[in-house]
Amino acid sequence: MPSRGDVRQAPPRAASAHRGAGQVRGMEATVLAGYGAGLRSRLMESRVAALFAYVREHAENRPGIYRMLGPSDEVLYVGKSVRVRTRLLSYFRAEAHEKAAEIIAHAHRIVWEYTPSEFAALLYEFRLIKSQRPLYNVEHKRDRGHCFIHLTREPVPRLRVVSRASSESGDYYGPFHGRSAMSDVVRAVSDLLELRDCAADTPMRLADQGQLFPLKQEPLCMRGQLSRCLAPCAGGCTRAEYDARVAQARAFLEGTSDTPLTLLRERMALAARRLQFEYAAELRDRAERLELMRGWVVELSRMLKRLSFVYTVPGHGGDDRVYVVRRGSVRAELPAPVTLEQQQALEAKAREILERPEPETLGFRAHEAQEVMLIARWFRLHPEELNEGPYQPVGPFCFTWVSR
Repeated sequence: MPSRGDVRQAPPRAASAHRGAGQVRGMEATVLAGYGAGLRSRLMESRVAALFAYVREHAENRPGIYRMLGPSDEVLYVGKSVRVRTRLLSYFRAEAHEKAAEIIAHAHRIVWEYTPSEFAALLYEFRLIKSQRPLYNVEHKRDRGHCFIHLTREPVPRLRVVSRASSESGDYYGPFHGRSAMSDVVRAVSDLLELRDCAADTPMRLADQGQLFPLKQEPLCMRGQLSRCLAPCAGGCTRAEYDARVAQARAFLEGTSDTPLTLLRERMALAARRLQFEYAAELRDRAERLELMRGWVVELSRMLKRLSFVYTVPGHGGDDRVYVVRRGSVRAELPAPVTLEQQQALEAKAREILERPEPETLGFRAHEAQEVMLIARWFRLHPEELNEGPYQPVGPFCFTWVSR
């Protein structure tokens, strides 16, 4: 590697002074750049080697989570593993094009925490990612086969299909399989209930919205002009009228109302009476998609009811934990009881949570939907966990006591 002294050059000949000076400056810049890159490379290699030595000496093969920290201790990445030491050492063997190699190249510090079990690590990782939003955790374990129906929380709400439950406010229904099918369902429900599907920044002007100089406006979209939308952008409805349609959409998504299906069947019968058979066939196809959607809603409701129980997880070194799960969400975490008094306290806590009245809604806030997907996926991958452990269901919320 050239040293700084190597960039000095002999004076150029007078005949080519101007051209030679430019060449010297270019060579000097190239050499300095190479020197800087080489220095940075050596510093990075030294830092990575120190991290490797620290992990190899101190980390243990136990369940836990780990964090990769940047130069200012900002969290770059959060991960989990059943064997923390093995997982961390794998970063140092990653190929240059792999994400793990990029992360370790930017890490200045690695910290880890042990957890009693893989399930505990899963929950802790999820919560850390949500609270700290690390740079390299773009999103938490997206399931690309699923989508959600999002009922937005805007002054004039919309229905839309999204790939995941994000931080955007509103209610999320799902997860459902098949984005294309769900897009057809949302389009049909929006048309039947005449809900808007325009962009979020479209200006709204409801009929009961106070205006100093009322002006008659034309709807801003084709659906409004064809009377397939209430046209809240052009005073086509009052807020109460639009909210009533939103309530009908919500009830359909909750599985408590068939209003869109009823309207669709009425239009289908009318089209048949008018001998509009192609249009009637199109409406029939829409009705079939809505029926399929309703079946999914019923199955989703059943799944959520199944995900209500007390779950005991054996932990490392006897650190067993008990989780009270209701509708796919962990509501409480306690150490596994070892005495009869602790067992009675646990049962009282479980009854308090599992018997507490709460609406059986299928709409979730973003963080709730993400946790439900996380828990559902865990038990889909570990179905035997629902039938094992020291607490076996006897009644609705009663559990036998097994001493250790």
